[in-house]
Amino acid sequence: MSSSIVSRSQVDLIREVFHYQSRFEGSTMVLKIDYLVTEDPGFPGLVKDLALLAKTGFKVIIVPGAKENIDALLKQHNIEASCFDGLSLERPVRITTAQAIPYVEMAAFNVASRFMTFLTGSKVEALIGNFVRARGLGVINGVDTEHTGTVDKIYADSLDRVLNLGMVPILPCIGWSPSGKPYNVPSDEIALEVSKALKADKLFIVRASGASGANNLNLNLDNNENIKSRPDGSLIRLTLTQTQAFITANEDVTGDTGLTTYLREIKLALRACQAGVHRIHIVDGSKEGSVLKELFSNLGVGTMIYADEYDAVRSFHSRDLPDILRMMEPLMKNGVLIRRSPEQIQQKKDDYSVLEIDGSVRACGALHDWGENQGEIAAIATDSQYADLGLGKRIVGYFIEKARKLTMRRVFALTTQTQDWFESLGFKEVSVESLPEQKRKVYDYNRNSKVFALEIS
Repeated sequence: MSSSIVSRSQVDLIREVFHYQSRFEGSTMVLKIDYLVTEDPGFPGLVKDLALLAKTGFKVIIVPGAKENIDALLKQHNIEASCFDGLSLERPVRITTAQAIPYVEMAAFNVASRFMTFLTGSKVEALIGNFVRARGLGVINGVDTEHTGTVDKIYADSLDRVLNLGMVPILPCIGWSPSGKPYNVPSDEIALEVSKALKADKLFIVRASGASGANNLNLNLDNNENIKSRPDGSLIRLTLTQTQAFITANEDVTGDTGLTTYLREIKLALRACQAGVHRIHIVDGSKEGSVLKELFSNLGVGTMIYADEYDAVRSFHSRDLPDILRMMEPLMKNGVLIRRSPEQIQQKKDDYSVLEIDGSVRACGALHDWGENQGEIAAIATDSQYADLGLGKRIVGYFIEKARKLTMRRVFALTTQTQDWFESLGFKEVSVESLPEQKRKVYDYNRNSKVFALEIS
């Protein structure tokens, strides 16, 4: 039993990898990587994965964070560091003095060279370059920020030329004025502006290890829609609207560094999404293969914020038949569903719908019209790997709305083993005699299915 499950799981994984490889090959990916990730024992493996992506046709841009490295170097040289709030980046900004800027540059380029070292070891050419034109923040609330800057321009044409040569650009948290004056620029801002300038397909926020802190956040929004999270508290995915509502629901969170950091990352993702980046992924850089797993699978291992259509219910197409049969077969074998042949499904193809997640069919079902203003919801099946995401509930909800539009007054389902699930959706047990006449004629009394119905207002 276990060997067959593993085999099927491996095949599904291969299918997903090929699906995403063909879909995103040649796409531009910006990776903002926290400094502490470079201190993790798994860092060489992460860079090796990024090198693999570059070798297989992805355009990879790395924006390393250097905060902790800068802090350590300034402390080592007894240089006082201070910060101020109030910028749109949702984080304190370092005041970089003339005394501090040489050490900030040293720390930033030291981190960038770590990436260069391991990329070179993976036979991938990389370039640490001055792709960021910066301007000083000036005097804010009476405080001279000196060498603290903000992005004035991204040299997108230069970056494109480097990427088209198959090289990986590395952008340290330093920008230069047209006269060559260096400024310390937050890596979050650089990653955001690069993503915008290059119209990146994806922005990865690769965070340091440790719990996200989301276990203590409010996941129940005002519209009563629960956001799905994993046991460790990390969120699975958020639409643009959900992200905005999630931030609002948790805007009063203070004090806990893990919580506030996680919210800052979510806010950065929202800004990128609003700026036109279709998908932003927040992943734990200490987990082996986290970027690859997030990139090449539907479920991923991190949090995805997205603006494009990721999942949707649509009508059945003949090409969906193998996926439908694959999901239904275990349920038919166990007697949960009655056995249906490919021919029977094709005959009723207009009744069937499927739920796609990122182009892959992950749930299915049918709504049969039996007359007398009653419809049967049948053949509900979901991919076993997605059992905890509520896909069955969603597709049943789709059929209820479809029945309402068809002016049906009631939907019903026949079940032998899932009565509790239908009851949780508001269905109530009714008699066989309440079924439409045409359905009663074909009701299998040997199977003795129970009938659950939902009145449609």
